[in-house]
Amino acid sequence: MPLFDLQDVTISYDETIVIAKLSMTIEAGERIAILGKSGAGKSTLLRYLYEQAPDECAWAPQAPALSQALSVYHNVYMGRLGDYPTWRNLWNLIRPYKANVVEIKQLLEVLRLTGKCFTKVNTLSGGQQQRTGLARALYQKKPILLADEPVSAVDEYQAEEIIKSLQAYSQTIILGLHDSYLALNHCDRIIGLKDGKLVIDAPTSELGMADLACLYQ
Repeated sequence: MPLFDLQDVTISYDETIVIAKLSMTIEAGERIAILGKSGAGKSTLLRYLYEQAPDECAWAPQAPALSQALSVYHNVYMGRLGDYPTWRNLWNLIRPYKANVVEIKQLLEVLRLTGKCFTKVNTLSGGQQQRTGLARALYQKKPILLADEPVSAVDEYQAEEIIKSLQAYSQTIILGLHDSYLALNHCDRIIGLKDGKLVIDAPTSELGMADLACLYQ
């Protein structure tokens, strides 16, 4: 059975149709890039997928809702609050548990946030906050990762290294991206949206940069 089976689905936001009559299936283990220019519906589709299976998905929106007064560590730890009793979570605010600190520091290294574990979020750049939100999603260790522009604020080399590392944390990865090169080189399937419609759904092995140009015209 596919993870998601969308048949003739129309997705609206504030009574406005954003994506019309969408049909597609997503299987376990796929690495999918959703491409399209701003307003094409990438974020809307990712959010819709999350709403279909919230218990199975880790969701990293482009603008994560972080607690600005707390450290990077505590914001990432929040991804697994439900795994522990309330008393433990409260104690962790005062005296972080060593095992959790080790896990989170390792994750932060992967996301190029080394040395930021106990830095308050309100002192970070926008890109660093974005990666903190991604770290919180990955820390949930859910089988499906949905991430909206997770590497838009890092350089090309860092972006490639981060995307390569995502497979170690989630079995199925669905990314909203603006970089066609990253999509072609690090995903195995591309879903292209234009004006709220699905116009490309194909393996990356069958596509090139020229095939994706139509999404941005």
